[in-house]
Amino acid sequence: MSGIRPGSRVTLHYRLACQDQVLVDTFADQEAETFILGGGDIDPRLEALLLDLVAGDRRTWNLDPGEAFGHLDPALVHDLPRQDFAPDTELREGLQMAFHLPNGQSLNGIVREISPDTVRVDFNHPLASLPVDFEVQILAVE
Repeated sequence: MSGIRPGSRVTLHYRLACQDQVLVDTFADQEAETFILGGGDIDPRLEALLLDLVAGDRRTWNLDPGEAFGHLDPALVHDLPRQDFAPDTELREGLQMAFHLPNGQSLNGIVREISPDTVRVDFNHPLASLPVDFEVQILAVE
């Protein structure tokens, strides 16, 4: 039986929780996830925890603040001109929205502050600098 390596097709159940709030729990809904390790579906810091696990393994990690999704980076907080937002956009603090980049990709940001001329948007991962509990049960490794 071979362990998980980059490029492995992995089927698993997982639970992701932060500050006593369950964010995802495939154990509860019985919908296992399948992905290719290194394919960009899971944050690389979480992927690294899966290396060498085999089908049947079950593990839980209690990750310190910043360990799972990095630390808050002030360079990822930007003040954008308010006129860059469509007039019908209902802006409010805490709003998560997608910003479309010229290369066709999109980047999620959270509105942190609104002023008459600017909107402060935080492009850090929403769980950056927070403690995270990550539990997995590996069902298959191909």
